[in-house]
Amino acid sequence: MRVLVAGGGRLGAELAALLVAEHHDITVIEVDDDRAAWLQVQLPSLSVVAGDACEPTLLEHAGALRSDVLVAVTGQDDDNLVISLLAKRYCSVPRVVARVNEAENMWLFTDEWGVDAAVCASSILRSLIAEAAGTADTVSLLRLAGAGVNLIETTLTGTSRSTGKTIAELGLSAGVVVASVIRNGIASVPNGSFRLRAGDEILVVSEVSDEPAIRAAFQ
Repeated sequence: MRVLVAGGGRLGAELAALLVAEHHDITVIEVDDDRAAWLQVQLPSLSVVAGDACEPTLLEHAGALRSDVLVAVTGQDDDNLVISLLAKRYCSVPRVVARVNEAENMWLFTDEWGVDAAVCASSILRSLIAEAAGTADTVSLLRLAGAGVNLIETTLTGTSRSTGKTIAELGLSAGVVVASVIRNGIASVPNGSFRLRAGDEILVVSEVSDEPAIRAAFQ
């Protein structure tokens, strides 16, 4: 698979290294010349292009027209939106994934901007912090813009509304699917009679419009 990573910061570099280890064809675009040179030394299996991924000609030069996936992971949301739009509309990249740096900007990352999937880095970070602190939280991990679908994670406490109830008793709408419950490190796919406990980690797939109802049901 050919993947073009726009943004060679920490997240972009880690992603590129992971994909290279899985034997994918990876090219990284990095606007800072010194950082681009460093990446090429650290990860010699990468193709690194120094330049601004917001420039259509640079995207084309970096191989966007031949890429299967483009991932926009710069530290600026406006840059990630522009890169996503150019990748989808100008270069016809089949799959575009974009990083959302500021959670309040999530609503912008839709298929109108060429984004197929938006990942809110701050939401994932909050989830990890909540787990480490032992507190409950419900966070949106992934939004599939084209389908209008969210992947939501929640961890139950003794005071959560859903603790002690079965999945059927939650009264969730037809568009909400409890995809997995992780209990004591073991994941299972629950049916309607599955009874929830404090400490359960739950992954829910839902329509974007159902997110407030999910928060109310579980927390």
